[in-house]
Amino acid sequence: MFSSNNNGSGRVAGMWRRAALAVLLAALLVPLGGSSARAAVNLELVEGGFASPVYVTHAGDVRLFVVEKAGKIKIVGGGTFLDIVGKVDDNGERGLLGLAFHPNYASNGFFYVFYTRSSDGDVVISEWQRSSGNPNLANPGSERILLTIEHSSATNHNGGWMGFKGSNLFVATGDGGNTPNAAQNLNGLKGKVLRLNPLDPDGAGSADYSIPSNNPYVGRSGNDLVWSYGLRNPWRCSHDRTQGKLWCGDVGQSRREEINRTKNGKGKNFGWPKLEGTLNYPSGTPCTSGCRQLPILDFPHESGNSDAVTGGYVARRSGTQLYGKYVFGEFGTGRIWIIPANFPMGGTLPAVAENTNYSISSFGEGNDGRLYLVDIGGSVYRLTDS
Repeated sequence: MFSSNNNGSGRVAGMWRRAALAVLLAALLVPLGGSSARAAVNLELVEGGFASPVYVTHAGDVRLFVVEKAGKIKIVGGGTFLDIVGKVDDNGERGLLGLAFHPNYASNGFFYVFYTRSSDGDVVISEWQRSSGNPNLANPGSERILLTIEHSSATNHNGGWMGFKGSNLFVATGDGGNTPNAAQNLNGLKGKVLRLNPLDPDGAGSADYSIPSNNPYVGRSGNDLVWSYGLRNPWRCSHDRTQGKLWCGDVGQSRREEINRTKNGKGKNFGWPKLEGTLNYPSGTPCTSGCRQLPILDFPHESGNSDAVTGGYVARRSGTQLYGKYVFGEFGTGRIWIIPANFPMGGTLPAVAENTNYSISSFGEGNDGRLYLVDIGGSVYRLTDS
């Protein structure tokens, strides 16, 4: 999930020790995120008591859905929506990692999850449907597996983000940890952003999904599902709900963390493992020619390999000081940064906007445009202007 080295074992152990400490801290600290004298944001506790939460999102209404790594989806203030703990391997960086609701969820009830399978550790992308009798429950027998990706050889670098843009589902996958050059292999699905239309085109079960005809490798050499490639471990992407641009935080190897932003990402090569941020890998020298799609921002590790960038969202709730700004952070340090949505490529990392005591596993967006922060120690916070 958050590993900054291809081995990842020591990193994972440290991550969960920190998560355990965060649970204790959450019980002792006032539910405000920061200790800086001039915070750019306030963090208001929405709800605590979750078990290793890794994502929060909405279904097109006022409810917030929280993804727990072990295999449950819970509704803030409303109990358990889906329980697939028996299907999920949550060892190391594995787990139930992603959730996306269909744009027409109100009428069709379809939603999609990303998890690592308990039987073999492979990544599963599957479709589910809500219960016909209770809008706060999923139908436990409704799973339809759309796609599986071999991932048995390592527990790290799974990716896990999912999100819709129009009727198409975007899925970000990691490079598999110890799979050499997987991110550059256009015939494989690791280290990529994938794009598909998940609804069966004729409703008769003849296909698990359809592939948009304008995907960049349709009719060319490469897997038709691939939209972008060259990613190491994209940990949380998003689409700017106003401009439509794709933003991704990609966890670095040992030198750089990066934020990628593209107009749509179609056919873009983000460079891994030839590049780590703006540096040639493994030499560590700046890339000056023949570079792939460079990140708009990359920055060094300052506290060792535990930094691990967590991608965020462009705030689009009108009337707020955060409007038009991209908010992102780090898992290992709890730091939050804010940059404008038009941040120039190669710009300088700004001062930290907020230092928190949290292990930031994700950011999230509500249907009303409010932004949220997820602490893997067990709580969800709402971001507000200071």
